[in-house]
Amino acid sequence: MIRIRDEIKPADLGPALRRFWELSARKIDAFARRLKPGDGSPVFTIEGRYFSRAWTDWTDGFVHGSPLIQFDATGEARFLEMGRAATRARMLNHVTHFGVHDHGFNNVSTFGNLWRLMNEGRLAENEWERGYYELALRASGAVQARRWTTIQGGGFIHSFNGSQSLFADTMRSLRSLALAHRFGQVLCGEQDVRISLLRRLVEHASATAKFSVYYGEGRDHYDVRGRVAHESIFNVEGGSYRCPSTQQGYSPFSTWTRALAWVLLGFAEQLEFLDTCADEELAPIGGRARIHGTMLKAARATADYYLESSPCDGIPYWDTGAPGLRELGDHRGRPADPFNALEPVDSSAATIACQGLMRLGRHLSGRDGDRSGREDQESGRKYVQAGLTVLAALLEEPYLSIDPGHEGLILHAVYHRPNDWDHRPQGSAVPRGESCIFGDYHAREAALYVQRWIDAKAELRFFG
Repeated sequence: MIRIRDEIKPADLGPALRRFWELSARKIDAFARRLKPGDGSPVFTIEGRYFSRAWTDWTDGFVHGSPLIQFDATGEARFLEMGRAATRARMLNHVTHFGVHDHGFNNVSTFGNLWRLMNEGRLAENEWERGYYELALRASGAVQARRWTTIQGGGFIHSFNGSQSLFADTMRSLRSLALAHRFGQVLCGEQDVRISLLRRLVEHASATAKFSVYYGEGRDHYDVRGRVAHESIFNVEGGSYRCPSTQQGYSPFSTWTRALAWVLLGFAEQLEFLDTCADEELAPIGGRARIHGTMLKAARATADYYLESSPCDGIPYWDTGAPGLRELGDHRGRPADPFNALEPVDSSAATIACQGLMRLGRHLSGRDGDRSGREDQESGRKYVQAGLTVLAALLEEPYLSIDPGHEGLILHAVYHRPNDWDHRPQGSAVPRGESCIFGDYHAREAALYVQRWIDAKAELRFFG
């Protein structure tokens, strides 16, 4: 269980963040020198060098979004130009990619960051350039919403596995629909039927909350509050739910911790988006109280499960049911051990979850009027402090990569344990010492989130 450091303040992380951004700049530069068109989307490192893995091109946005985050944090203009040029050259095909559920990962991390920077005055105002980014985000949100499966009582954006498959990951990618809706985009169907992106966003979130997240309410024998099923399977003929499943976790009845992190961060960010929506927008699709209640219940359950199931430093093992954890003994009562001989840790889950914890905490403690009670204030502070605790661990060795010859930024990440895709050092049965591009990107986002507190700047948000 995470041992929350109540004493830590954002400013206390200032020195570690300065070192982090210095290392981050070197990693981006080293990787950019080697990356060539046609190499494929980099996913994870092998002996310190990034390589692609043929599955889907879901990681380009993290590669080319990282220089934009670096610019935001440091003001170094060359990183802005690097990210802007790569977005224009490499990302356009992703805007109309109908075959994936990853539009929020690819397009919001690039076009979305550039649009946000222009909104904030960090990028010079240009009507045509702004229109270019907004058009890309409009198209991306509509294309993502088109990948739709109708089920009893709603629907969901289905994964690349097919129309029967709801992935927990897509909660974080859902922000592509939020931005497109905010620009006024709708999905035009057959015979000019106009389909609301906001409605599809809410229905997908509701399906994820209902089928991917458990609440300890007796749903099945393995119903533990906050547990997450990576994949949910449906009979598409009648739209009925069939069973939990997983692609990258140990089993359908354990929790792959990166799925847990995606859901936590995804719901926390959608709660922020919900606060920008007018009551009139939400009334036809269930109303603010019901929608907010569904999202908040899922966010709090997954946050609490992350706190309870992780080691005391907040860096989780790759799956809460991984079979070797039993032999590790009280693995939750001490810091994670990436050098153990039984099960790998997954620092990438921590980079995602720490931001989710902080966003959820700020949402709870920052709500005004009768929307925020004492209980919300207290739990909000707990989640913020937990997020800072996890980030503090990531900013130090053995997780921060200080080797100038290693292209990764955050070490001891795991991509696909069941498929055995992750590199193991010679003589080791457990992968360690490598990075994943989504872990590095989300570490940068989480670091920027805290950096803005320290610098007394507006919070890092894509909505509002």
